[in-house]
Amino acid sequence: MTVESTAARSDARRSGTGGKRATQAATGRAAGNGTAEAPESATASGTPRKAAAKTSRKPAAKSADRTKSAGSTKSTGKTTRKAPAKTKAPAKARTRVSGDGPGQPEPELVQLLTPEGERVTHPDYDVDLSAEEIQGLYRDMVLTRRFDAEATALQRQGELGLWASLLGQEAAQIGSGRALRSDDYVFPTYREHGVAWCRDVDPTMLLGMFRGVNNGGWDPNTNNFHLYTIVIGSQVLHATGYAMGVAKDGADSAVIAYFGDGASSQGDVAEAFTFSAVYNAPVVFFCQNNQWAISEPTERQSRVPIYQRAQGFGFPGVRVDGNDVLACLAVTKAAVERARTGEGPMLIEAFTYRMGAHTTSDDPTRYRSDEERTAWEAKDPIQRLRVYLESAGLADDAFFAGVEEESEAMGRHVREAIRTMPDPDTMAIFENAYADGHALVDEERAQFASYLASFADSDSQEGR
Repeated sequence: MTVESTAARSDARRSGTGGKRATQAATGRAAGNGTAEAPESATASGTPRKAAAKTSRKPAAKSADRTKSAGSTKSTGKTTRKAPAKTKAPAKARTRVSGDGPGQPEPELVQLLTPEGERVTHPDYDVDLSAEEIQGLYRDMVLTRRFDAEATALQRQGELGLWASLLGQEAAQIGSGRALRSDDYVFPTYREHGVAWCRDVDPTMLLGMFRGVNNGGWDPNTNNFHLYTIVIGSQVLHATGYAMGVAKDGADSAVIAYFGDGASSQGDVAEAFTFSAVYNAPVVFFCQNNQWAISEPTERQSRVPIYQRAQGFGFPGVRVDGNDVLACLAVTKAAVERARTGEGPMLIEAFTYRMGAHTTSDDPTRYRSDEERTAWEAKDPIQRLRVYLESAGLADDAFFAGVEEESEAMGRHVREAIRTMPDPDTMAIFENAYADGHALVDEERAQFASYLASFADSDSQEGR
């Protein structure tokens, strides 16, 4: 394991920068004085390049053989032209956000698409996508949001026991999900509906779990997408162990673990960080910081920005605009490529916002203001990409109309799927609790059966 010098970590803390140059494990340190030589860094497509000296930082030139993400996004429309030249921005032009705690500096975000839909560049991370690939990202986000909205409505109608909405987090999930190869392995929490879509998991299988009629419904090894994990943070340890096995097998695939800002406070996550660093595991930790762990804001969970925690474990951390699908794609591509080439773990903090409730059993109006949500609605990930597509001439009205038709078809498919699903077995919770039965469980089963029967008696009396 290679650990950054004290001087490099101090520089990163003073600047608040989350770029690879400030956090990448140091190599070739000058003897005796802790001065860092410019390390090799990777572009968004994994092409190595030298980072510029700190005193004269300039955007690095694009590699001539940069690999495009063809095949990693769904293509729609018939346009075949490439995206026009990007609007150049100064190397330091990154969006500032408020600090995560009292007296904290304002961390910088990796951003390629501003909230106003303007395409900008970043010195360490970028992507070069065709019009079709950008259209594919837009389509993915729209369809994922429609599925999520239908699932929320179905829960309100009594068809699902619970639902955890991803509203507002589409860019973080689609951008990172489309950065992966088919042989990479994903460990999700319970909100990664967009990543599941990218891994070709039938969305209706997610509904079965929240309806209580299956435990997930899909084979994790078919799509390299593990089952949803309700226990907070445990999947991060599972991902680390799996990644250690991948390294021992000599494979060049990567593993990615998704978790939220609340889960970052779990001991399992800290243990995963320790093991991944010690064993140089090929794992990417993707934290969707939606700023609310149910009713607790991030500043009550951490005294430093989450991505900076990686420094204490000896591997890089970076904060990306979680509402910018292009930036999330670029940063994740770089991180998984870094893992594949044996450079070890990396922490990505996607700074985003949970637009809805934590789950459908939560009421966010009790702990946050309407003004806060309104401010983040102006940073909507789907709208900003649409503005860019329209302003750059990369999509026409026919394309958007086609996506809207697909969205309507998605809604019908989800509703029809629910109607054909069986009702959950309400007595199944008492089965297999003990191998040989238990008197207390038998008593509770009888009490619950009597409780359910009371509803049938009430219905029959009303029907008289």
